[in-house]
Amino acid sequence: MTVTIVGAQLGDEGKGGIVDLYGDAADVVARYQGGDNAGHTVVHGGEEYRLSLVPSGAIRGKVGVLGNGCVVNPQTLFEEIDRLRERGLEPDVRVAERAHVIMPYHRVLDGIEEEAKEDDDLEAGTTGRGIGPTYEDKVGRRGVRFGDLLAPEVFRDRLNYVVPHKRTLVEEVFGMEAGEEFDIDAMFEKYRAYGKRLEEEDMTVNAGEFLKDRIEQDERVVLEGAQGTSIDIDHGIYPYVTSSNPTAGGACTGTGLGPTVVGQGEIVGVIKAYLSRVGTGPLPTELEGDKESKQLAEYIREEGGEYGTVTGRPRRVGWLDMPMLRHAARASGFTGLAVNHLDVLAGLDEVQVGHAYDLDNGTVDTMPTTTERWGQCEPVYRSFEGWPEADWKTVAEDGYSALPGGARAYLEYISTELETPVYAVGVGPNRSESIVRVRPFE
Repeated sequence: MTVTIVGAQLGDEGKGGIVDLYGDAADVVARYQGGDNAGHTVVHGGEEYRLSLVPSGAIRGKVGVLGNGCVVNPQTLFEEIDRLRERGLEPDVRVAERAHVIMPYHRVLDGIEEEAKEDDDLEAGTTGRGIGPTYEDKVGRRGVRFGDLLAPEVFRDRLNYVVPHKRTLVEEVFGMEAGEEFDIDAMFEKYRAYGKRLEEEDMTVNAGEFLKDRIEQDERVVLEGAQGTSIDIDHGIYPYVTSSNPTAGGACTGTGLGPTVVGQGEIVGVIKAYLSRVGTGPLPTELEGDKESKQLAEYIREEGGEYGTVTGRPRRVGWLDMPMLRHAARASGFTGLAVNHLDVLAGLDEVQVGHAYDLDNGTVDTMPTTTERWGQCEPVYRSFEGWPEADWKTVAEDGYSALPGGARAYLEYISTELETPVYAVGVGPNRSESIVRVRPFE
């Protein structure tokens, strides 16, 4: 059986914590897209683990798989594995041989291209990790895959083909000097060493076959998405998007499992009780403008720790956007919801939700197809009575009925609007501070 974890907003919803929560009953956790631009924070036994690449299940000793839909920086991967080993863990991580390798020139080009977009207000707020350029090369059929690192002659041929192209782009188009990141010989030696370590530690797999075999042995598999629905390359606020598919369809193409396998399992949409994001682009329910809104945004930002896990950048903050969530529920077919950071809103007299949009003197219930039209939307708010602070650890122990009445009304509104039951509620950063109503593997 599979359980797919999908971000329902703009990323930063707390997916890693939900993977960790449900990972206790899982045998394998597989990432199906993204790279080390994804930040997951997992708290276990009083220890905080910040992961950007290793699947979250590693903290529980589960087998982790980076699927063929991922783009992977081997240096980041091994650094994370080594740090976890230093802390007494022994992560078992496998990498799909079809997954693409982030090369040094990808990181250089990422920075150059994002800087070039600044004047046109088209920057996507990337982490500068080379994710987009690596996906570009994948689609352009000039990428380097992990299987290539195991075959020296093939790897050398790939570099001989692609690096002159990249060097010309930097020098002739952007008018900059191509540095050591474009040195074929140095790259070959460094990345062949990564290939040898991959072989020595038996880390590469045919992801689809590997996961299929595990499922046929009645093992339980979590499919972990990065980022969120509204920055999906096909379903998001283009061009302020990531370069892959965080939606449930990406779990199929990014692992090699068919839609009948993924669709027969559970698909859990992860929601933050409000909205946040890093990057430019429209955000209709953003708290901005007047002094009171800015103060409220700062309060939520501080209470929720709304700073990028990877970049440390302060996130933009807004009220929950229901049209965005309706869009996400349709695109992925959620069977359950996990709502995080409910405690962050405690103590407010009033909590608002963008229930719909006002557009062209009419009301719309879901996101328009273009980002420009989305930017013209004015939110139609609904107000909810706030709820008081509580001993959230005790509330989590006592269960859903122990939540303040206002918080329950808020959750029930979300569930009703999305026609999807709430499976879990996060009321704090620790695993013990989660209310679990449904355990998908049970």
